[in-house]
Amino acid sequence: MPDDPAERRHKMTVNFKTWELSTEHAACSYGQPVLVNRATGDAYGAGDIVQAYPSYGFMPAAAAVRRMAATATLTHEETELVERFTRLLIVTA
Repeated sequence: MPDDPAERRHKMTVNFKTWELSTEHAACSYGQPVLVNRATGDAYGAGDIVQAYPSYGFMPAAAAVRRMAATATLTHEETELVERFTRLLIVTA
């Protein structure tokens, strides 16, 4: 069913300039989102250490997403995806 909210939740991408948070990337597992570098296609889990932008320094991907989301205009569904990803760091840490 194409209008099923559960299905939409599992297939979503949030764009942050040169990065995206996605459940559509091949590295996604069981609908868990990954942070994807749009230039390289490299995907990162919530606990992976990344340097999203030089001014950010190195930090877990979940922290980078939290920081990018703080200045972005997001829909309710996008906000839920961000929260789901950032909670993964707490669960996996």
